[in-house]
Amino acid sequence: METKLVEALHKLLADTYALYIKTQNYHWNVVDVNFYSLHKLFEEQYSDLAEAIDEIAEQIRKLDHNVTASLSEFSKLTSIYEPIKSSNAVDLLQDLMKDNQTLIASCKAVIAVGEGSTTADLVAERIAQHEKNIWFLKSSIK
Repeated sequence: METKLVEALHKLLADTYALYIKTQNYHWNVVDVNFYSLHKLFEEQYSDLAEAIDEIAEQIRKLDHNVTASLSEFSKLTSIYEPIKSSNAVDLLQDLMKDNQTLIASCKAVIAVGEGSTTADLVAERIAQHEKNIWFLKSSIK
């Protein structure tokens, strides 16, 4: 079970890191009449993702495994695609909504193999955060 749990955590880490980079990219590049509020929203979300990256990596270490953390390894594991080539706010918001759904699926995969563990509890908190992120993103679309 532990090997499958660590594998699922590594995928979650890769997905979280990819979404962190993408969200920061959109923070820098969004163009809209609501630029300031979207800029701040994206900043809040990528800051949260940065904390989550550390928590997930520390959970892997608590399970006495090394953390696989390189761009090449992350790119092999992630289900998050490259940022879209758009500055249009609606496009960016919809893309991030989709990616937060992907993170929820990755979290559920961790829970499935780590049910009843402290890892499952940590990841359940991440699901709640991604659901909140989706709500905020969706509410920002006119």
